[in-house]
Amino acid sequence: MSFYQFYLAVKSRAKLVLFLTLAFFIVALGVSLVLPKNYTATTSMVINYKGIDPVTGLSMQAQLMPGFMATQMEIIASHAVALKVVKNLHLDEATVIQNQFRAAKHENTTLEDWLADLLVKGLKVKPSKESSIIEISYTGSDPQFSSAIANAFADAYQETSLRLKVEPSKKASEYLLSQAKVYRDKLESAQSKLSEYQQQSGLTSITENLDVENAKLNQVANQLIAARAQATESSSRQSSALSQGDSSPDIASNPIIQNLRMSLAQTSTKLAEVSNKYGVNHPQYLSVAAELDKLKAQLNLEISRLGASVSSNANIYNQSVTKLTQELAAQKQKVLDLNRSRDQLAVLQRDVESAQLTFNTVNQRLNQTSIEGKANESDISILNPAIAPEAYSSPNVLINSALGIFLGLLFGILIAFVLEVKNRKIRSIEDLYEFADIPVLALINNKSIAHKKLNFFPIK
Repeated sequence: MSFYQFYLAVKSRAKLVLFLTLAFFIVALGVSLVLPKNYTATTSMVINYKGIDPVTGLSMQAQLMPGFMATQMEIIASHAVALKVVKNLHLDEATVIQNQFRAAKHENTTLEDWLADLLVKGLKVKPSKESSIIEISYTGSDPQFSSAIANAFADAYQETSLRLKVEPSKKASEYLLSQAKVYRDKLESAQSKLSEYQQQSGLTSITENLDVENAKLNQVANQLIAARAQATESSSRQSSALSQGDSSPDIASNPIIQNLRMSLAQTSTKLAEVSNKYGVNHPQYLSVAAELDKLKAQLNLEISRLGASVSSNANIYNQSVTKLTQELAAQKQKVLDLNRSRDQLAVLQRDVESAQLTFNTVNQRLNQTSIEGKANESDISILNPAIAPEAYSSPNVLINSALGIFLGLLFGILIAFVLEVKNRKIRSIEDLYEFADIPVLALINNKSIAHKKLNFFPIK
């Protein structure tokens, strides 16, 4: 069936289509007038929310959190918020509602849950586009009741949002409190180890005694160098004294030796004079000879004493070199031990500083989350509270009437089409071609007769 054939079929049954359209219109209008009137009250809220991790303290703008507004809508329309509305308004204490609940015979639910489910059915939550405003609308048969329920849902949502915000902070505070105790114990343990090591090593700081011990080490090293030079010189003088005797510089330059040699020379000269003047048996010669022997013995004795003194000095210097060498080795070991002690002390101090830093960080987060857990201010503000509407929102007579006209027209056209399919009639040339299968020579209608003109068609 072509569109033209369909048009002719509907046109032929125009009265039926108009009748059904009018009937649907009357029914829609009557139903709209008979249905109970419902009133819709709306509350507008502004959400200024920043997500803060209670442990790390990192914040994120709500706009950056996917599905944030959808989550808030789900919270508003949740059963938990509806239960809070029931409790805040004491709806479960109303006698009428209790009688309705008993008449409904709900055995598997409580009165509060039943009321909450009923309230959610009349609730509508709508977010504004590209803003942080959410509208809460409630539709009921009484305007005052509708506005009260809408405002109650807004208040209950504020309380629930605050609870959802505070509870993670409280739990985080408990966790951080346990962690603070753990890190405080670690800090006390590190401080105890540091104090014990300081008592054992005798160090109170890393730089203590280091400069003094290094200076002492340098001093001992310099003394050892000087002592080795003196020991080398003394050994050389000792060798010279042992090999050269009174010709060695230490003995020859000695004033006593020089005096004895002068006295010995004078006595030798005197002995020669006495020998020439007197005989060898003369008492004076014997006296001078005895004095000369005495001087020689004294000279030899002094030479021996000086040689022994030179050897003694060499031994003393060698002993000093040995002692200083031992002192230098001991001082080196002391400096090395001090360096190791300093390194160990530095490690222990770093452990204390690290434990202190970690404890301070955890304690700071603990204080912050404790404050957040005690917060009583919500990030949600009521922009426009709901007021009792003066005009009812449903049923909408105009829309229902238009919908009745549309449905009636649609149903009438559908009935006309069904009737035409069941009882086809020839209404056009296409119908003759399709059903009679006879040639059409001309088309005669009122317009053709008036103009005395016929429309001829070719024979197919």
